Amino acid sequence: MTGIEFATQGSASAASTAAAALPTGYTTVVNKGSGKCVDARSAASADGTAVQQYTCNGSTAQNWQLVATDGGYYRVNSNLNAAEAWDVTGVSTADSALIQLWTYSGGNNQQWLPVAESDGAYHFVNRNSGKCLDVPSASTADSVQLAQYTCNGTAAQSFTLGTVSTNPPGTPDFGPNVTVFDPSMSASSIQSKLDSVFSQQQTNQFGSARQALLFKPGTYSANANVGFYTQVAGLGFSPDDVTINGAVHAEADWFQGNATQNFWRDAENLSVNPTGGTDRWAVSQAAPYRRMHVRGNLALDDGGWSSGGFISDTKVDGQIQSGSQQQFLTRNSTMGSWSGSNWNMVFVGDQGAPAQSFPTYTNVASSPTIREKPFLYVDSAGAYQVFVPGLQSNAVGTTWSGKTPAGKSLPIDQFYIVKPGATAADMNTALAAGKNLLVTPGVYHLNQTLNITRPDTVVLGMGLATFVPDGGITAISTADVDGIELAGLLIDAGTTNSGTLVQIGPSGSTATHASDPTQLSDVFVRIGGATVGKATNSLVINSANTIIDHTWIWRADHGNSGTVGWTTNTADTGLIVNGANVTAYGLFVEHFQKTQVVWNGNGGRTYFFQNEMPYDPPNQASWMNGSGKGYPAYKVAANVTSHEAWGLGSYCYFSSNSSVVADHSFEVPSVSGVKFHDMVTVSLGGVGTISHIINSTGGPSNSSTNVAYLTNYP
Repeated sequence: MTGIEFATQGSASAASTAAAALPTGYTTVVNKGSGKCVDARSAASADGTAVQQYTCNGSTAQNWQLVATDGGYYRVNSNLNAAEAWDVTGVSTADSALIQLWTYSGGNNQQWLPVAESDGAYHFVNRNSGKCLDVPSASTADSVQLAQYTCNGTAAQSFTLGTVSTNPPGTPDFGPNVTVFDPSMSASSIQSKLDSVFSQQQTNQFGSARQALLFKPGTYSANANVGFYTQVAGLGFSPDDVTINGAVHAEADWFQGNATQNFWRDAENLSVNPTGGTDRWAVSQAAPYRRMHVRGNLALDDGGWSSGGFISDTKVDGQIQSGSQQQFLTRNSTMGSWSGSNWNMVFVGDQGAPAQSFPTYTNVASSPTIREKPFLYVDSAGAYQVFVPGLQSNAVGTTWSGKTPAGKSLPIDQFYIVKPGATAADMNTALAAGKNLLVTPGVYHLNQTLNITRPDTVVLGMGLATFVPDGGITAISTADVDGIELAGLLIDAGTTNSGTLVQIGPSGSTATHASDPTQLSDVFVRIGGATVGKATNSLVINSANTIIDHTWIWRADHGNSGTVGWTTNTADTGLIVNGANVTAYGLFVEHFQKTQVVWNGNGGRTYFFQNEMPYDPPNQASWMNGSGKGYPAYKVAANVTSHEAWGLGSYCYFSSNSSVVADHSFEVPSVSGVKFHDMVTVSLGGVGTISHIINSTGGPSNSSTNVAYLTNYP
């Protein structure tokens, strides 16, 4: 959490209550007592069709979709006709009233509460009667029409939910949490799916549900509101291969317009003709907006505070309106114009961006070395491939607008598709066999480290795929080899402390990888929030020339009850860089209890840094760095002779004890080869003090002077 969001922190826990992880696509509903499927009799879809049980046969008549209404209740639609839903005949409240299909009108007799049982099954309670969906007389026969009956806990009232793929023919098996849309599908069915996913994910800040919604090449009329842990992406080779007439947007309605907790979502590889001329991407951290074409304007806030964010390889024909955004990185993109500024707006390799003018605009002409994030696409023959963009030097603008991107395509059969239920052993076996990993949406607990040893291995996550290392292990470890690509992943620390969560190259790595560096794109780390996570160090980079392209490394300041506190979600350091010539674009690191970034390697470069100091030191004595007060946000080691950074912001909000002081945000050796440009420190609301910006220069930021700037050091 960043910026002025502390003003509404009191309502955060209520707003972040997780939604139930029910299937969002069509699913089978199977009675535990009979083993038979809930079925629309004779595959009919007219009003009055009996809802019965029948031997499972894979037909559309046995496919149902749970669509949230309100208060935890759902309508249950037929795949034969999405307008038809389970209905208690005659709006009855009596035992043995039969269940039929009827056009959904919002009646309580058409709404059901799925109540989870200990074994993963559900019973369904009708909103009108309070009675349970029931197989009369616990029958095991075909063609028995279902009824409602007083809830009694028997198997006749217990149902399991499967999953049914409604993806177009030829789609690889991506598992239950990936939906592929085709232009031949009806606009209403596509919109129904989009709405169903959003209704589950809108407030699901610390839940376990993950979704990827993918559009094959073509033109669609759709309104894709993107919630937590949701990826909306096109499957074209160019963003212009998929056109959405409508919106692909992120809103903050769930938090009264405050977008400072709109985390963990993703829009990629689409073109949008926005309704009304302006689309909205009101987000904060870990919400990448990549490879997009907006044929209009793009607003980055929703009227309240916002504290993001990241755009890359994107073209906005009109104006990008930053609104309340406190800081933002836009990299290698093209825009008609930009409007707005607050503390720290950074542009690297952009066309149409504001000129250098600090405060608050930092404009760097080009990205010295960068490779865009890999992406999934469907080629002209209908085959699925992953495109790995080539390495660029001194890059300006997008890779795709008016040009063909350099890179290589990898057929889908070179990937092990990781689906829910896959184990760390399964993934390591695939890696050892020379496979890449395509990790579909889900939360994967790891009981062994994922070891990546082959050069140019790609590990690409979809829908914020999440790895949780159990037992204090490291989640991912790589060899000191060329060209590994890690992208689209969330590493969520386990409850047993890990010494390191992600390690790039072993300690002491010395090889040079300038021509084919390892890159981390949209790799995020979280300690606490969902569970009581613990990790000493989050990300350690030992391999030279590694590129970080957008990361949020976050020790949680809020979350599920009992998961956050000074002695609860303990974490020393977010990032340690030991390798030489490492480059970071979009480095977000927050709330760690000691020095948050430690840079030991020579030749490092950072383009945009955003940081908050920990909110929760209970007193000054608990947060001392030897004789110094507090820890720096970003430290360049004393032995480093070359390092350069642009556009850096560090903020304090010592809410547990406002008398806490940090001596400085940035600590660097005073040598000519170490240069920092365009720095800002902020005491949010004047709660706490940062005495100096860098070493003993600049500042303070405190209750009297909240914001302090420094253009260059030395």
